[in-house]
Amino acid sequence: MLLTLVIAYLLVTIAIGLWAAKRVKNTADFAIAGRHLPLAMIITTTFATWFGSETVLGIPAKFVQSGLNGVVEDPFGAGTCLILVGLFFASKLYKKSLLTISDYYRERYGRVVEVVCSLIIILSYLGWVSAQVTALGLVFNLLSQGSISVPMGMVLGTASILAYTLFGGMWSVAVTDFIQMIILVVGLSVIAVFAADQAGGAGKVIALAQRKELFKFLPEPNYAQVLGFIAAAITMMLGSIPQQDVFQRVMSAKNEYAATRGPVIGGVCYILFAFVPMFIVTSALIIMPDVAEKLIKEDPQKVIPTLVMEKMPFAMQVLFFGALLSALKSTASATLLAPSVTFVENIWRQFFPRMNDKQELWTMRVAVLVFSACVCAYAIALQGTSIYDMVSSAYQVTLVGAFVPLVFGLYWPRASTQGAVLSIVLGVLTWVLFLATPVGAEFPAQLAGLLAALAGMLLGSLGPQAIAHSHGAHHKVKGVA
Repeated sequence: MLLTLVIAYLLVTIAIGLWAAKRVKNTADFAIAGRHLPLAMIITTTFATWFGSETVLGIPAKFVQSGLNGVVEDPFGAGTCLILVGLFFASKLYKKSLLTISDYYRERYGRVVEVVCSLIIILSYLGWVSAQVTALGLVFNLLSQGSISVPMGMVLGTASILAYTLFGGMWSVAVTDFIQMIILVVGLSVIAVFAADQAGGAGKVIALAQRKELFKFLPEPNYAQVLGFIAAAITMMLGSIPQQDVFQRVMSAKNEYAATRGPVIGGVCYILFAFVPMFIVTSALIIMPDVAEKLIKEDPQKVIPTLVMEKMPFAMQVLFFGALLSALKSTASATLLAPSVTFVENIWRQFFPRMNDKQELWTMRVAVLVFSACVCAYAIALQGTSIYDMVSSAYQVTLVGAFVPLVFGLYWPRASTQGAVLSIVLGVLTWVLFLATPVGAEFPAQLAGLLAALAGMLLGSLGPQAIAHSHGAHHKVKGVA
């Protein structure tokens, strides 16, 4: 019965997405909803950017193991990313009327930087979307009591998202996000109230978290922990800024006010509401202590689903899986769309410069289909990897490769193409070197990569300018002589 209702819910969201797809007439409609979305939809769609599998399953699992200190990357880093985008990036980028974030790299630095940054951004989505697909497989497996295998569940989940994203692009994503986020907020809030009641009151749940020191946020005052804390905080906080899915949501706004305010409100709401799954997982330690402790050792991602399935009435189960699927589908749909649009607009188009708008729209849809198949295969191959780890590792490559050229391009007039190229090369090479050698255990790879990228931008931009200046001065002296 529960599986039947979940499938019915999936069919309804597909129908809504296909209805929204009727608005798609050109590539701008497909990629950025024709820049028509009001503030309310920008808030829900930016909130939905991050509220996926890791928020409902991954963050609570990390929280019961390591407390708030273990989830600094997400939700704190991820939510702060949206706030920073709204405060410092949305206005400058919105005025440029671009289709993708990589269009900015082309305008500012040229084709080479555009293509390299596009590849970096596309690569980063593999882990992110795979996490959503993995969770979808887990949901179908749980609901069918094992009769649907996790890999088959992944295929079914991917197909359900693909059904409307393929045709409706950003319009379908935004409309389904709006509805799904209402279901998610209501569903998880009701379950939290019900869990608190079963645990003997919210006060008992909070007291348990305090006794277990789960509210401890700051690291121990020693070199390794402080560095690890900083590295974790900046991974999603800064690494997610040069991302196409975040950019698409900003550029989809109908005016600059919605583009700048929407991400800020969405980011604040995300950080605050991420505490709800953490509260639910802590209540599980009181409601079913033995089962919860066992699951924390084996697979902490299953604590909340097991609590709902074993200790809550049927109505709560429907609410939970409706909320969980809303979270997964809202995140996965946009993150399937973003790399596909980037590939066609910034890489494929280079080989077919005379492609008209209708051909480009068709190519974008084919790219969504191909990327979906690749992600599904990748998720199946990575089966058993932590959802939280899949997501957090996805943004290291954009942090070390694409973040510095974007910030310096927008805020430093002397940033040059040579500086951007050297920044990308040094950032990525340093990151890979630290990951592949024991030195990465002493100093976080993503932090080393970011510092190298920063040095590359300064050296590459100021070095040639200083040489040119000294040559000019030398020629002047010779001329006077």
